[in-house]
Amino acid sequence: MIRFLHSISVRLAIGYAALVILSALALMGFLWSQTTGYLDQETTAVILADARAVGDSLSDFGLTGAKETIDDRVKQTADVNAVYLLTDPMRLPLAGNLEAWPTQISMASGWYDVPLVRGAMLHATRILHVVLPSGYHLLVGRDVQDRIALRGLIVESLGWSALAALIFAVAGGLLVRHSVLNRVATITQTANAIVNGDLSRRMPAPHTGNEFDQLAQTINGMLDQIQLLIEGARGTSDAIAHDLRTPLTELRTRLESIVHDRPGTTAIIEEVQKAIADTDRLIAVFNALLRLADIKSGVRRSAFRIVDLADIVADVVELYVPVAEENDKALATDASRGFTVNGDPHLLAQALANLVDNAIKFAPRGGVVSLQLRRAERI
Repeated sequence: MIRFLHSISVRLAIGYAALVILSALALMGFLWSQTTGYLDQETTAVILADARAVGDSLSDFGLTGAKETIDDRVKQTADVNAVYLLTDPMRLPLAGNLEAWPTQISMASGWYDVPLVRGAMLHATRILHVVLPSGYHLLVGRDVQDRIALRGLIVESLGWSALAALIFAVAGGLLVRHSVLNRVATITQTANAIVNGDLSRRMPAPHTGNEFDQLAQTINGMLDQIQLLIEGARGTSDAIAHDLRTPLTELRTRLESIVHDRPGTTAIIEEVQKAIADTDRLIAVFNALLRLADIKSGVRRSAFRIVDLADIVADVVELYVPVAEENDKALATDASRGFTVNGDPHLLAQALANLVDNAIKFAPRGGVVSLQLRRAERI
């Protein structure tokens, strides 16, 4: 159960349900307070008006006028819930529809909520006790049993409304949970496929503009960059294996010849210097390949500048002339100045060196490897 509650979707569903229930209860509570408040105010206003009318009749026409006013109101059938009682100072009835003074009402004037027997049943009644001049006592009230029943009905409606809100909230929460779990399951499946080596998988993003689609688009962009970096690293490894094989072989051959032939000190120094040059060449090739990987991934282009290709050709030819001569081959060049590009000079030199190295390697003995620098015709 605790693990179930740790689910974000479950907590979202519970929060959604609580929000709907609280909203429904707040609305129904507002309606209840407004309805019952209005009914109470109406009852209070009617009682005060009746009490004021009886008091005015007593002041203007004496006790006879007050009794006539009460009798007239009792005889009216429009308001069967009205309660009247006029008594002398000893609280003996003089007029009204109550047979005796209610025991729950004291001598103090004010408002009272008391149960009275009407039609063989107890009815809730709201009564105003007014002490009139000459010590007379007046009770004016209303049977509010129907109001109590109405309040009960409203409270019952509140309960049913809360239950309905709970049902709808739970249903809506489960729907939200189902939708969230579906999207999370899709993301999990895609992520597992990528972990297992399928770098081509992407998150579904139907471009509806919601938060999950924005997250999927962000993840897809990240996966594109990761795939680019991995392919760049794979390409770099292949390039390193290809470009370093020949220089390493030459370096090993040179060192073997020193061990096998055991030349003089001067010759050894010359061969060591050549080996150092070969090592520097290997380092340069390795650095160039790393820069190439950075450029392919879009990480670094800081080494780019305007380069005259004639200078690149000259440097490569100077480097490979001894190699060509050792292999009984010639290296010819025809490179005019003025051809410039924006690029990394080390990478350009490495690319040209690879071409020349392959040409020297596969050209027949006594052959000529020619380098020409020309402007290509625009297509």
